[in-house]
Amino acid sequence: MTSPRFVWSALLGGACLFTQLPAEAVWFPPAATRVSSEQARWQATAKRVTIMRDKWGIPHVFGKTDADAVFGLLYAQAEDDFNRVELNYINALGRLAEVEGEAEIWRDLRMKMFITPQDMQAKYAASPAWLKQLMVAFADGLNFYLHTHPGVKPKLLTHFEPWMALAFSEGSIGGDIESIDLKKLEQMYGKPAQAALADAGTGFDPEPRGSNGFAIAPSRSASGHALLLINPHTSFYFRPEVHMVSEQGLNAYGAVTWGQFFVYQGFNERAGWMHTSGGGDVIDEYLETITEKDGKFFYRYGGEQRQVRAVPITLPYKTAGGMASKTVTAYFTHHGPVVREAGGKWVAVRLMDEPLKALTQSYTRTKAKNYGAFYKSMELRTNSSNNTVYADADGTIAYFHGNFVPRRDPSFDWKHPVDGSNPATEWKGLHDIKETITLHNPASGYILNTNNWPFASSGASSPRVQDYPAYMWSLPENARGLHAVKVLKDQSGFTLDSLIATAYDSYLTAFEPLVPAVVKDWEALDSNDPLKAQLAAQVAALRGWDLRFSTASVPTSLAVYWGQQMVAAASAAAKAKEVPVADYITTDIGAQDRLQALARASAKLEADFGSWQTPWGEINRFQRISGDIDQQYDDSKPSWPVAFTSATWGSLASFGMVAKQKTKRIYGDRGNSFVAVVEFGPRLRAKSILAGGESANPASKHFSDQAEMYSKGQFKDVLFYKSDIEKALERKYHPGQ
Repeated sequence: MTSPRFVWSALLGGACLFTQLPAEAVWFPPAATRVSSEQARWQATAKRVTIMRDKWGIPHVFGKTDADAVFGLLYAQAEDDFNRVELNYINALGRLAEVEGEAEIWRDLRMKMFITPQDMQAKYAASPAWLKQLMVAFADGLNFYLHTHPGVKPKLLTHFEPWMALAFSEGSIGGDIESIDLKKLEQMYGKPAQAALADAGTGFDPEPRGSNGFAIAPSRSASGHALLLINPHTSFYFRPEVHMVSEQGLNAYGAVTWGQFFVYQGFNERAGWMHTSGGGDVIDEYLETITEKDGKFFYRYGGEQRQVRAVPITLPYKTAGGMASKTVTAYFTHHGPVVREAGGKWVAVRLMDEPLKALTQSYTRTKAKNYGAFYKSMELRTNSSNNTVYADADGTIAYFHGNFVPRRDPSFDWKHPVDGSNPATEWKGLHDIKETITLHNPASGYILNTNNWPFASSGASSPRVQDYPAYMWSLPENARGLHAVKVLKDQSGFTLDSLIATAYDSYLTAFEPLVPAVVKDWEALDSNDPLKAQLAAQVAALRGWDLRFSTASVPTSLAVYWGQQMVAAASAAAKAKEVPVADYITTDIGAQDRLQALARASAKLEADFGSWQTPWGEINRFQRISGDIDQQYDDSKPSWPVAFTSATWGSLASFGMVAKQKTKRIYGDRGNSFVAVVEFGPRLRAKSILAGGESANPASKHFSDQAEMYSKGQFKDVLFYKSDIEKALERKYHPGQ
């Protein structure tokens, strides 16, 4: 009997499977033949793809098949910013330390606890043929770009494989895995394993991460057609604007996360979808009771002791002299990987781990042309980190609060770690969509979500909190939610332009309670108190303020700096109380806290700008001076004034700075990025704006051709139909030309 051998067998024009053959049947083609065959496939696909760049540099990719469109889309993305495409996959594969050095090994460990090449390759092999074709096209588009651009030198990934698409299958910023705290992970594994370690806090992110989505029913629109606002708040340049079309029914326009082959937030000719982060509580932590015996670890479950699975994970990293590596033994219970220690217990985390279904859902929803088809894609239930606001040409508007929602015993507190030894804390399958928090054509005629709770999402038509278990929603109301209700509840006759105006409404809801409080605090001061005279002019400015931002507004500058001072002082206390810091400064700080913060804000403005009476537009700026992922800012270089503020203060249009401020001026790097409004009539109409521009190349005219418009909240017309694209055509070509 001959011994078996394994050989790569071609499938779907380039995808591969291991096939078992008798030894005498094995033949390996020469490497040159394999490369030549691959290149021939790339060239043949490129001829079937046409990329039309409009006057804004937006790529409109046309292909005969969906796979052709995917090929062209990835090629176009690589043209615009290969650096970001590659980095997303370096990170997704847990290989960042190989580029950035030893400091990133814990980030890599976090990824490798959930994603391994072997597992992704097996899932790829089990994929349906149509999805394999798309994954092959994804890899081919990037590889063809590198083949035709030998001057581009990847940091690490010189060849992309189809299975890699499964490592980055859900387009949300951050994603579930990145919710795991890196400092605590390092504390767990950066020392010999033991049972107890004091917990450590991480503080609050000072700039909210999130988005706005509004859907307007025909009853509230001027045209009688449904409208949709797509307003993600992400780090700038996280997603470009694209359009992909095939003869197989694909016609998706919107924002794509660099390196992915599906439009994440966008629309086709009949339907649109907007994702807002938040949803339900779908990531759970389990406290595992650990014992050690004969060098092995065990955890209690019910009445038994189960052995902890120990997995050695090698973490290569770059050094000044070359490469080195560290091997960490990671621990797993049946709940998931152990990611930290707390109170004498190990903490294992459980989260959604369905990359194949997630990729399927992410792609198929882009081809859904009506509510029924969209709902069918949602039934895969793998959109774990987001809500969805939906509208279509049939006049339907809808809302899904989350999508992946594990069924659990509601008597447990799922906001905190639960007892892993108690079998009653196990997940009991997933909730059907009909059991989750949803809306379908609400009588109110509108739907909103601002990363807030769902119980004010549609006026009197909103879901009721008492009808759902607490784990189905995770975030409270926020200042943007209150603002959205204010501007939507009584408005009708919406057009694209009035929807844009609504999305950029200048009111700052968070200061509604804060300004009257500090005025009252100041009035209560004794006449001899130094703050009485010191803050008299500032309080007068705030007292007379209409709570609206503008580039000329002095009170906006003062209020924002005052708010920042209160947030900085209260963050630790807010975390200890487990409430958002913006809520804490409204309800839990005292008169002296408010007054002293106002004094500090005034002093900072005077130190940085010469006077606390500095107009907001002199301070709050948009600047793009390089294509680097780690953006740097310079007060001496050109920038544009921006009126809208951080979302913290209730600004619907968000503009905040997350990077450590090294300048006097504030330069936004997170918030409004790609924004679009869509009207679903017989002929689709849409407008959009992108932070800066489509290209990451400073030499390109599309590097900052949208910057001034962005800073003013001005939109361009979306060129959706081929006849319109041709009228504003800048370049038409096949990949590789």
